[in-house]
Amino acid sequence: MGKREQDDRDWSGASLPAEQLQARRFSTTRAAQSGALHEDYAELIADLLAETGEARPTDIARRLGVSHATAIKTIARLKRDGLARGLPYRGVFLTRKGLALAERAKARHRLVVDILLALGVPKEAAEADAEGMEHFVSEPTRRAFVAFLKSSSASAVQGKSGDVEAVAPSHLCGATRSPSPLDQLVSSMARRGASERGAKG
Repeated sequence: MGKREQDDRDWSGASLPAEQLQARRFSTTRAAQSGALHEDYAELIADLLAETGEARPTDIARRLGVSHATAIKTIARLKRDGLARGLPYRGVFLTRKGLALAERAKARHRLVVDILLALGVPKEAAEADAEGMEHFVSEPTRRAFVAFLKSSSASAVQGKSGDVEAVAPSHLCGATRSPSPLDQLVSSMARRGASERGAKG
């Protein structure tokens, strides 16, 4: 085996996961992708209704950066799926089911933003990245994020605004201090990986 082949193997990991496991992972991702559009629309409609009292297709299209025709088609799908309803000359409103979807999406979005902020990601980047990541957070990952943010060390770095302040990992700043939330997250992941490798060996 040549050096390049060895480097590629080292970078990509020791082996592929079992076929069924990998297929299940990709299936979960595809399902999240299909629900992402509904979540984005429901979340925006809820925000527009709260802020302005109405959610017009024109405003939805502008804010999502899509054509008016695309917004109309997606709103029609929301209606068909029981997530939204329309009133003549009044725009779009969410049903109870649609409102519940919007609330779950908004909570997951805030959670992902808070995790990214705790890891030191700048606020604007955290907001933008969360738009894509929020749809792919599984329930076990969501629970782990919540537990991490509730941990005493994460609480200790809470800013006055309630956002978790960025804390540089100690190995990057050269300081000797108590471990930051990022240090703890990295250590926890390393321990988990080591225990999983030990269990396999």
